[in-house]
Amino acid sequence: MNRRATVSRTTRETSVEVTLNLDGSGEASVETGVGMYDHLLSSFAHHAMLDLVVRTEGDLHIDEHHTVEDTALVLGSAIDEALGDRSGIRRFADASIPMDEAVATCVVDAGGRPYVVLDLVFAGERIGTLGTQMVPHSLESLIRASRSTVHLSAHGMNDHHVAEAAFKAYGVALRGAASPDERRQGVPSTKGTL
Repeated sequence: MNRRATVSRTTRETSVEVTLNLDGSGEASVETGVGMYDHLLSSFAHHAMLDLVVRTEGDLHIDEHHTVEDTALVLGSAIDEALGDRSGIRRFADASIPMDEAVATCVVDAGGRPYVVLDLVFAGERIGTLGTQMVPHSLESLIRASRSTVHLSAHGMNDHHVAEAAFKAYGVALRGAASPDERRQGVPSTKGTL
Protein backbone atom coordinates (compact mmCIF):
# COMPACT_ATOMS: atom_id res chain seq x y z
CA MET A 1 0.00 0.00 0.00
CA ASN A 2 1.17 3.51 -0.79
CA ARG A 3 -0.64 5.44 1.93
CA ARG A 4 0.96 8.83 1.43
CA ALA A 5 -0.44 12.26 0.74
CA THR A 6 0.67 15.83 0.18
CA VAL A 7 -1.98 18.50 0.61
CA SER A 8 -1.60 22.27 0.49
CA ARG A 9 -3.95 25.19 1.04
CA THR A 10 -3.35 28.90 0.62
CA THR A 11 -5.70 31.66 1.72
CA ARG A 12 -5.27 35.33 2.62
CA GLU A 13 -4.69 34.19 6.20
CA THR A 14 -2.42 31.15 5.89
CA SER A 15 -0.29 28.99 3.64
CA VAL A 16 -0.14 25.34 4.70
CA GLU A 17 1.56 22.29 3.22
CA VAL A 18 1.37 18.85 4.82
CA THR A 19 3.11 15.68 3.66
CA LEU A 20 2.48 12.42 5.46
CA ASN A 21 3.06 8.70 5.24
CA LEU A 22 0.61 6.63 7.28
CA ASP A 23 3.04 3.73 7.32
CA GLY A 24 6.01 5.65 8.62
CA SER A 25 8.21 5.45 11.69
CA GLY A 26 6.87 8.43 13.62
CA GLU A 27 9.31 11.03 12.29
CA ALA A 28 7.94 14.58 12.37
CA SER A 29 9.12 17.97 11.22
CA VAL A 30 6.50 20.55 12.17
CA GLU A 31 6.83 24.32 11.77
CA THR A 32 3.68 26.36 12.38
CA GLY A 33 5.15 29.24 14.36
CA VAL A 34 3.15 28.11 17.44
CA GLY A 35 5.58 26.17 19.61
CA MET A 36 3.11 24.21 21.71
CA TYR A 37 1.10 23.24 18.63
CA ASP A 38 4.28 22.00 16.93
CA HIS A 39 4.92 19.89 20.03
CA LEU A 40 1.39 18.44 20.04
CA LEU A 41 1.46 17.55 16.34
CA SER A 42 4.92 16.00 16.70
CA SER A 43 3.70 13.89 19.63
CA PHE A 44 0.64 12.87 17.62
CA ALA A 45 2.78 11.77 14.65
CA HIS A 46 5.27 9.91 16.86
CA HIS A 47 2.56 7.84 18.55
CA ALA A 48 0.49 7.36 15.39
CA MET A 49 3.69 6.04 13.76
CA LEU A 50 3.16 8.27 10.75
CA ASP A 51 5.81 10.40 9.11
CA LEU A 52 4.76 14.04 9.01
CA VAL A 53 6.08 17.27 7.54
CA VAL A 54 4.09 20.45 8.23
CA ARG A 55 4.99 23.92 6.98
CA THR A 56 2.58 26.70 7.90
CA GLU A 57 2.90 30.44 7.54
CA GLY A 58 0.02 32.31 9.10
CA ASP A 59 -1.14 35.67 10.34
CA LEU A 60 0.32 35.22 13.81
CA HIS A 61 0.42 39.00 14.22
CA ILE A 62 -3.35 38.68 14.80
CA ASP A 63 -3.33 35.50 16.89
CA GLU A 64 -2.82 31.75 16.46
CA HIS A 65 -6.40 30.88 15.47
CA HIS A 66 -6.13 30.79 11.66
CA THR A 67 -2.72 29.10 11.76
CA VAL A 68 -3.86 26.30 14.06
CA GLU A 69 -7.24 25.76 12.42
CA ASP A 70 -5.97 25.73 8.83
CA THR A 71 -3.08 23.41 9.72
CA ALA A 72 -5.57 21.01 11.30
CA LEU A 73 -7.85 21.11 8.25
CA VAL A 74 -4.99 20.36 5.85
CA LEU A 75 -3.62 17.59 8.09
CA GLY A 76 -7.06 16.01 8.31
CA SER A 77 -7.45 16.17 4.54
CA ALA A 78 -4.05 14.50 4.13
CA ILE A 79 -5.06 11.67 6.47
CA ASP A 80 -8.29 11.22 4.53
CA GLU A 81 -6.43 11.12 1.22
CA ALA A 82 -3.83 8.67 2.53
CA LEU A 83 -6.55 6.33 3.81
CA GLY A 84 -8.05 6.17 0.32
CA ASP A 85 -11.19 4.03 0.15
CA ARG A 86 -10.25 2.46 3.53
CA SER A 87 -9.92 -1.03 2.03
CA GLY A 88 -8.21 -3.54 4.29
CA ILE A 89 -8.01 -1.40 7.46
CA ARG A 90 -9.13 -2.38 10.94
CA ARG A 91 -11.36 0.73 11.03
CA PHE A 92 -12.05 0.74 14.80
CA ALA A 93 -9.59 1.25 17.65
CA ASP A 94 -9.25 2.87 21.05
CA ALA A 95 -6.51 3.99 23.39
CA SER A 96 -6.13 5.31 26.92
CA ILE A 97 -2.99 7.30 27.61
CA PRO A 98 -1.77 8.56 31.00
CA MET A 99 0.62 11.45 31.35
CA ASP A 100 1.48 11.84 35.02
CA GLU A 101 -1.75 13.03 36.67
CA ALA A 102 -3.61 13.44 33.35
CA VAL A 103 -5.36 10.74 31.38
CA ALA A 104 -6.94 10.74 27.92
CA THR A 105 -9.20 8.16 26.29
CA CYS A 106 -9.90 8.05 22.57
CA VAL A 107 -12.14 5.86 20.41
CA VAL A 108 -11.77 6.07 16.61
CA ASP A 109 -13.89 4.88 13.70
CA ALA A 110 -11.88 5.65 10.55
CA GLY A 111 -14.83 4.63 8.38
CA GLY A 112 -15.48 7.88 6.54
CA ARG A 113 -18.19 9.33 8.80
CA PRO A 114 -17.09 12.68 10.27
CA TYR A 115 -18.32 13.15 13.83
CA VAL A 116 -16.53 14.43 16.91
CA VAL A 117 -17.35 14.29 20.63
CA LEU A 118 -14.77 16.01 22.83
CA ASP A 119 -14.56 16.37 26.60
CA LEU A 120 -11.28 18.17 27.33
CA VAL A 121 -10.96 19.96 30.65
CA PHE A 122 -8.47 22.84 30.99
CA ALA A 123 -7.81 25.05 34.01
CA GLY A 124 -6.13 27.98 32.28
CA GLU A 125 -6.41 30.08 29.13
CA ARG A 126 -3.05 29.36 27.49
CA ILE A 127 -0.30 26.78 27.17
CA GLY A 128 2.65 28.83 26.00
CA THR A 129 1.39 30.77 22.96
CA LEU A 130 -1.45 28.30 22.32
CA GLY A 131 -4.87 29.18 23.68
CA THR A 132 -6.49 26.20 25.39
CA GLN A 133 -9.67 26.87 23.37
CA MET A 134 -7.65 26.03 20.26
CA VAL A 135 -6.86 22.49 21.45
CA PRO A 136 -10.40 21.12 21.02
CA HIS A 137 -10.97 23.36 18.01
CA SER A 138 -7.90 22.00 16.23
CA LEU A 139 -8.79 18.39 17.07
CA GLU A 140 -12.36 18.84 15.82
CA SER A 141 -11.14 20.46 12.58
CA LEU A 142 -8.55 17.73 12.01
CA ILE A 143 -10.90 14.84 12.77
CA ARG A 144 -13.79 16.13 10.65
CA ALA A 145 -11.47 16.74 7.69
CA SER A 146 -10.10 13.20 8.06
CA ARG A 147 -13.67 11.86 7.81
CA SER A 148 -13.53 9.89 11.04
CA THR A 149 -15.72 9.55 14.10
CA VAL A 150 -13.82 10.21 17.31
CA HIS A 151 -14.81 10.34 20.96
CA LEU A 152 -11.97 11.87 22.98
CA SER A 153 -11.82 12.90 26.61
CA ALA A 154 -8.96 14.14 28.76
CA HIS A 155 -8.58 15.63 32.21
CA GLY A 156 -5.87 16.33 34.76
CA MET A 157 -4.32 19.09 36.83
CA ASN A 158 -1.74 20.32 34.29
CA ASP A 159 -3.03 21.78 31.01
CA HIS A 160 0.13 20.81 29.10
CA HIS A 161 -0.33 17.20 30.20
CA VAL A 162 -4.04 17.21 29.33
CA ALA A 163 -3.42 18.51 25.81
CA GLU A 164 -0.47 16.21 25.14
CA ALA A 165 -2.28 13.13 26.48
CA ALA A 166 -5.23 13.95 24.20
CA PHE A 167 -3.08 14.19 21.07
CA LYS A 168 -1.16 11.04 22.00
CA ALA A 169 -4.36 9.08 22.64
CA TYR A 170 -5.76 10.17 19.30
CA GLY A 171 -2.49 9.19 17.60
CA VAL A 172 -2.40 5.72 19.14
CA ALA A 173 -6.08 5.08 18.39
CA LEU A 174 -5.73 6.33 14.80
CA ARG A 175 -2.71 4.08 14.32
CA GLY A 176 -4.80 1.08 15.37
CA ALA A 177 -7.82 2.02 13.26
CA ALA A 178 -5.73 2.72 10.14
CA SER A 179 -3.64 -0.44 10.52
CA PRO A 180 -3.97 -3.09 7.84
CA ASP A 181 -6.12 -6.07 8.82
CA GLU A 182 -4.55 -9.18 7.27
CA ARG A 183 -7.89 -10.99 7.39
CA ARG A 184 -9.88 -8.20 5.72
CA GLN A 185 -10.39 -7.96 1.99
CA GLY A 186 -12.17 -4.87 0.74
CA VAL A 187 -13.73 -2.19 2.87
CA PRO A 188 -14.62 -2.89 6.53
CA SER A 189 -18.38 -2.44 6.14
CA THR A 190 -21.34 -4.76 5.62
CA LYS A 191 -22.58 -2.23 3.04
CA GLY A 192 -19.65 -3.01 0.77
CA THR A 193 -18.68 0.67 0.61
CA LEU A 194 -17.76 3.47 2.97
